[in-house]
Amino acid sequence: MAELLFFSGTMDCGKSTLALQMDHNHKARGRRGVLFSSHDRAGESMISSRLGLRVAAVEVFPETDFWIELTLRQTMGARIDYVICDEAQFYTVDQIDQLARVVDEMDIDVFGFGITSDFRTRLFPGSQRLIELADRVQVLQVEALCWCGKRATHNARTVDGVMVVEGDQMVVGDVDQPMDDDAPAVVRPANPSVAGEPDRDPVVGYETLCRRHHMRRQTSRTSPSLYSNEDPLPFEAEREPGRL
Repeated sequence: MAELLFFSGTMDCGKSTLALQMDHNHKARGRRGVLFSSHDRAGESMISSRLGLRVAAVEVFPETDFWIELTLRQTMGARIDYVICDEAQFYTVDQIDQLARVVDEMDIDVFGFGITSDFRTRLFPGSQRLIELADRVQVLQVEALCWCGKRATHNARTVDGVMVVEGDQMVVGDVDQPMDDDAPAVVRPANPSVAGEPDRDPVVGYETLCRRHHMRRQTSRTSPSLYSNEDPLPFEAEREPGRL
């Protein structure tokens, strides 16, 4: 019996890597599937991992209708046993409903992968609908880490290294300390130049934080605790020879 599964987690927890591994495992057993993605870091029509893996996929646009898309493929003779949906947080509520219908009426397994909440700690509409409809929701076991070493539970957006909690829900930016050379290009939204500095736009980036530091708005670049070890220890000055 087909299922709708949602694999969720923060950035850097291996969602896309797992999506590609799952596709490989199913193909190895003779199953055939279709891969979908939206706004992947590597560009349109692609599922990519920070480990360097990348596979071609069907790009999901706001007007994409999964029911029509898969019906047309089957009408033309394609066999579809499963569907991989990466970056599912960017899908619309209607598209998640379509995927649920695909599971129930076409008997096709659907595996969704995505971030649960945005940089404001608010649920993405697509992720919220998946949580409401999925047969199972699984939080990935590979833990992303906060700069303090604790498990990261929230995604933070930074502008010139300073955390922000307001703005559009979706802005593609650079991820701090990328693990490979395929990190997304830095997005620089329009902004007046700073007095005394050459004309430039602020750099938008993302970082994973634990709840404590997300609520304190302390990123790896703004936390003073990272620099506390630079202060010299309070040892007494070396005594001069011949003096007690």
